[in-house]
This record gives sequence, C-alpha cells and structure tokens, in this order.
Amino acid sequence: MDAVLMKTILRTAAAVLALFAILPAHADKIRDLAQVGGVRSNQLVGYGLVVGLDGSGDQTSQAPFTTQSLENMLQQFGVNVPANVRPQLKNAAAVTITAEIPPFAKPGQKIDVTVASIGNAKSIRGGELLMSPLKGADGQVYAIAQGSVIVGGVSAQGKSGSSVQVNISASGRIPGGASIERSVATSFDKGGDIMLNLNTADFMTANRVAQAVNQNFGAGTANAVDSGTIAVRAPQDPSQRVSWLATIQQLDVTPGDAPARIIVNSRTGTVVIGSDVKVGAAAVAHGSIQVTISEQPQVSQPGAFSRGQTAVVPSSQVAVSENGGHMFKFGPGTSLDSIVRAVNQVGASPSDLISILQALKESGALRAELVVI
Repeated sequence: MDAVLMKTILRTAAAVLALFAILPAHADKIRDLAQVGGVRSNQLVGYGLVVGLDGSGDQTSQAPFTTQSLENMLQQFGVNVPANVRPQLKNAAAVTITAEIPPFAKPGQKIDVTVASIGNAKSIRGGELLMSPLKGADGQVYAIAQGSVIVGGVSAQGKSGSSVQVNISASGRIPGGASIERSVATSFDKGGDIMLNLNTADFMTANRVAQAVNQNFGAGTANAVDSGTIAVRAPQDPSQRVSWLATIQQLDVTPGDAPARIIVNSRTGTVVIGSDVKVGAAAVAHGSIQVTISEQPQVSQPGAFSRGQTAVVPSSQVAVSENGGHMFKFGPGTSLDSIVRAVNQVGASPSDLISILQALKESGALRAELVVI
C-alpha cells in the first residue's frame, strides 16, 4: 500500500476517534429530560347520553337516571313527558366522558374524548353522543363533546344465554369529538424565570443541565434549585421566550447514572434489576419443599348375617420431599451479569429469585434499593 495513502487513512481514523471522544456518551436532549414548569395538560370530565343503540342500552328499571336525563333534555326542546309515564328505553345509555386538554389549546380546536357507560348497557357500538359539556376541576366548561362513538369490542348473546365477548364494548372513543370553548391560563407568558422540571429527579442530572445552559448562554443563566428543578433566566417578551426555550431544549446533556435499584412485582413474578446493582460476598442455598397429600378411601364390608352396614373409611398418605436444593456463592462486588447467570444455572423461577433477593437484602449483602410493587 502506498505510504501516502496509509498516512491519510491513519489521519482520518485519528480524526474520527477524536470526534467520538468529544461527543458526550448517551447524551439526551433537554426536552426529553425535563418539562417546562406551568406547561401541562388538564383533565376534563362530563356526563351525557348515547342514543341510537340497537336495543343494547340501559335497562331503565335498574338505571332510572338514564330516563331522568332524557326527560330533562326533552324539556329543553319543549317536550313534556307526563308524570305518570315512565319511558322504557332500550336505545339510550348514560355515559361519562373524559378528555385531556393539551397546553396552549385555543378555542375551536378539536380533542379526542373517551366515552364509557355507567349504567347496565351491554354495548354502545353504533351510538351517537349528544352534545355534552366537559368541565375542569374548577367547575368551568372548557369543551363541548358530540359525535359518533367508535367501539373496538364486540359482544353477542343468544336466547339460550350463551354469549361471547371480544374486548370491551361498553366504552369507546370519538376522535376529534370535542371542541374547545375556553383556553386554560398558563404562567408561561407572565415573565420571570422558566422552571425546568426533570422527569426523574437526580442531583447529577440537574447539575449537568445547568452547566450545559451556562456553557452555551453564559454563566448565571441557569441555576439548579434542587434535584428536580432548574431555574433558567428568560426574556420578558413572549415571542423571544419561545425561541429561547426552543434553543435550550435542543442542548445535549448526559443524564446521571440511575440508582442501584431492583423492582419486584410479586403478583406477576416480574423482576427488573438495574445495571449498577452489586452484591457483597454471600453464599445462598435455595431448595424447594414439596408436600404431597393423596386420599385413597377404603370400603369396610361387614360380615355375612352381621346386620352391619358398608362404610367408607378415609385413608390419607402424606409425603414430604425436598428437591432442587442448590447453593451458590457470590464474591465481593458481584455484578448483575453474575447474579443472573448464577440464578439461571440453578433453574430458579421468578418467585424463587424474589425470595433470594429479599434474603440478600435482609443479610446486608445486596447493595441496592429493593422496591416491591
């Protein structure tokens, strides 16, 4: 190979390695690590009626509020139902309506809503939601919902009582089914510092976010208030605050290492072990004890002409066996890979692994936080 070409290749390789050395490892955008304080969505809830069902609505004898709601609605249109008349509805269902209004949403914009039956309706498939107000936690109306309900489930029942159901047919969604009527006030355009709230509180991550902002915009621009909040000075003009924040959110920051933590879900047998989990020197013996009880009843037959009666005599056999006993040893500073390898070698199940981890935690050998959910 030509010497000049070799030098060029080596020089290029050195430049590439230097570039990778400069780039931060596992860097994330600030927008993925933190949320802007005061910029949040709000939940809405409402009550309404779904009509046009094919006989799968509420049974009014067991859900009288459906009839009451329909009568109140008819009165608004000048239709009065006599007091001694109780309509038997099969094509209407009382429902709750929930939605989430995003930040900075303006009147006239559309949002999706979820509709769920609160009575005994079998299905709301093919129903039409009548105009219903959606209120916030302050009791104010922020949106109006109406539209055709889309249901992903299906159910069917025969006259003999046999039925089949796939997913849930008593709830559905209306894409773009609500129109926003009132915007939610935010503190973003009020001036002052912008607060960046970390998704996962961590002192190292908060410090690195503040350092990244100060390196790009000057010392004193950002200040880490605590492990979860960074205060950033911003312009007073709202239009400038938008561009200022957009630039800050594009900065790369390497988050701090996750704490040594083990998450255990005893109901499902799920165990999640963090990469920084270490185990001190310990020896673990784990065996399974199996108790077997078998019933073999015997028949006692009386002798001839003894006037006795045939009787069944119970006979139980109880056996206790201990199988699968294993012992394995952990050296000081054992890593996650060694833990998983040792447990897999002895064939421990998830429930066995949970017991082993709890015993290691009690012995003081497990240097991690054990969280049981």
